[in-house]
Amino acid sequence: MAVLIGPGGVGKGTIAQRLVRANDHLWLSRSWTTRPPRASERGDEYVFVDAPTFERAIDEGQFLEWARFHDHLYGTPLPNAPAGHDVLLEIEVQGAEQVRRRYPDAVVILITPPSDADLEGRLRARGDADEHVQKRLSSAPHEVTRGQELADYVVVNDDLERVTGEILSILETRRQLRRSPSSKD
Repeated sequence: MAVLIGPGGVGKGTIAQRLVRANDHLWLSRSWTTRPPRASERGDEYVFVDAPTFERAIDEGQFLEWARFHDHLYGTPLPNAPAGHDVLLEIEVQGAEQVRRRYPDAVVILITPPSDADLEGRLRARGDADEHVQKRLSSAPHEVTRGQELADYVVVNDDLERVTGEILSILETRRQLRRSPSSKD
């Protein structure tokens, strides 16, 4: 299992989509949320549900992880990946903490922006309201700090091609390590 984390607006969704297109062995789990779709979204980024539906799914144990973040619920359903595929999660830091407890061998990759100004520009470019941009910017330092404690790797999203290649290399190295028994001297 591979987990992409990082502050909102850092590009996790774009990176996840590119990784899945570039690697037939990856299966992207689609998260649920109670937030409304953004004007810039196609509608397939999340399963958009109301709070009672989400809370019922929590009560029924349908989530691998879930969290309340900036007044909305976000969660990852228990994965049901096709055989031979590695699960890829694109989630918040709180969710990654839960995944790490359940799957200590999951590879966690923190995506960071090149700068705070870049992050703010990305949030504004996707059409977020000013109040939401400010909330995201104020929580980003904590997300990065906590993400650094959780992550196996930190990747700066300064060039999409480079980032995609770097993460694919990380995942392939991890896949090879799983296939090869470790040798002891």
